[in-house]
Amino acid sequence: MHLLSASCVCALLFTALLSRVSGLETVIGLYGETLEIPCNSGSVKAEDILITKWKYDKGEGLSGDLLVKQKNQSVSISATDEYKGRVSLAENSSLLLSAARLTDQRTFTCMVVASSDIKEHPVNVVIYKTPAGLEISDKVQELEIGKLTKLGTCVAQDANPAANITWLKNNKPLVADGKGISIQASVQVDPATGLSTTSSVLEYSAEKEDTDAQFTCSTQQTGGAELVSSPVTFTITYSTENIVLQVIAQGPLVEGDNVTLKCVADGNPAPTSFNFYLKEEMVKVENANTYTIVNVSRDTTGQYKCSLIDNPMLEASQDIKVNYLDINLSPSGNIVKTAGEALNLTLQIDASGESKVSWTKDNVKLDKEPKFRKLTYSDSGRYDCKVTTELLSRKASFELLVEGAPVIRQLSKQRGEDGQHKVLICEAEGSPKPAVSWSINGTSPDESPFVNGRITHKITVVPSANLTVSCTVTNEFGMDTRAINVSSLFVEVRMDKQDQSEDSDQTKLVVGVVVGLLIATMIIGLAYWVYMKKSKQGSWKTGEKENGSSEEEKKLEEKVEENSQKAEV
Repeated sequence: MHLLSASCVCALLFTALLSRVSGLETVIGLYGETLEIPCNSGSVKAEDILITKWKYDKGEGLSGDLLVKQKNQSVSISATDEYKGRVSLAENSSLLLSAARLTDQRTFTCMVVASSDIKEHPVNVVIYKTPAGLEISDKVQELEIGKLTKLGTCVAQDANPAANITWLKNNKPLVADGKGISIQASVQVDPATGLSTTSSVLEYSAEKEDTDAQFTCSTQQTGGAELVSSPVTFTITYSTENIVLQVIAQGPLVEGDNVTLKCVADGNPAPTSFNFYLKEEMVKVENANTYTIVNVSRDTTGQYKCSLIDNPMLEASQDIKVNYLDINLSPSGNIVKTAGEALNLTLQIDASGESKVSWTKDNVKLDKEPKFRKLTYSDSGRYDCKVTTELLSRKASFELLVEGAPVIRQLSKQRGEDGQHKVLICEAEGSPKPAVSWSINGTSPDESPFVNGRITHKITVVPSANLTVSCTVTNEFGMDTRAINVSSLFVEVRMDKQDQSEDSDQTKLVVGVVVGLLIATMIIGLAYWVYMKKSKQGSWKTGEKENGSSEEEKKLEEKVEENSQKAEV
């Protein structure tokens, strides 16, 4: 062990007085837990520290020793009284103080002795304690509107420092205003522990909106979390001022539905008996606020009311509308008519609102309502009528059958594609389906489907002579016959050949005429050329003037041109 001389110690103490720190560091500890008080030895290296000593301020200028540690030696604890068994030294020279109490709120000093210096580091200790509990007591049973009433007392027990209590309604702070809100707080200190208990009394003037409101109280501790009490609610009493009639249904009402009338009053406690006015009838309902109308009809539509039994003047009303749709189509079902007759349709609609009508024939949509001023076979079919409103839909239908004696609309013939046969076509209409027969036998009979009272029948024939062929159509209402002339195929072939021979002779005649005219033109041109040549030679021999020759030449040219034009014609 290294011992210091008395003169050296005195010098170190003097230096410590000069270097004493003027400001105090504050450490906050929690009540009942271990507190670590730091020793600020950062300015002195750990290997240079000879002695570390902790002491505390006992008051009245006195100090008490807690522990000391010399270099390379164990800690020596000298604490007595309240700190005996509660102090120890951490590796970093901090003081560890267990089971913190309010009496520990004082100054603790760490003294560090080095070879050439002595430093002291005082630390101020503050102990905090969260309230043991926060609850509302002395609760009132009910609050009356407009009357300042003690709502309850909020108590925060055993806290340090004393808790500051805040009242809240639906999580919003209440502030005393001297009218509808009054808050009075008081603090009591336990002489044994020094802990404080805060009590806060709330007086409150309730409003109608405070029904089901939640009241709480809270406190925010320094360095700790917010503490909130359990919420409480109060019965708010007031007389009925307003009444409402509600119509309860699963949707817009249609005939056959049920509807419930509910009378809602704002009084508290709420009224339990009501009068329901069902148009001209009044029904008294006790211990309930509803009345159900079963299986409503269009006659249910109207105004309904309800009122308090003990105050009939306080009433509410509501209109009820029942939607309905009725249609009547005449005639309907199966309808049989004769072609050419008229069919008058009547559609009657009785609805609670605007309606739309649509028609289909054989499941095909029609652009407009069918009109039958003169029935035809094509009018036969199934007709469906659909009437809709915003909420309802109704359907009606009829099956129309147009009957009558058959009529041949067209009887025609055409030559086959190979030219070796003829096709006879008989087009007829009637209902029921007419039977088709011919006055001659044919091949390849072909009958079209019977649609809209129409049928087409074809046969193939090879006539060897001119014929008159008739088509006959029959059904249970009558018959019709029409005839057509059919020429022999052999006569037609002979006539075709004769026509071709005549055409050939005419062609030959035209070609001959053209060739003759061309030959005549060539002969005249050749003669003219010979003449002109001889004329010129004679002039050279006799010495005649060329004027005469020129005139003759012009006459010949005119003659040739005239003949040429005739040849072209």
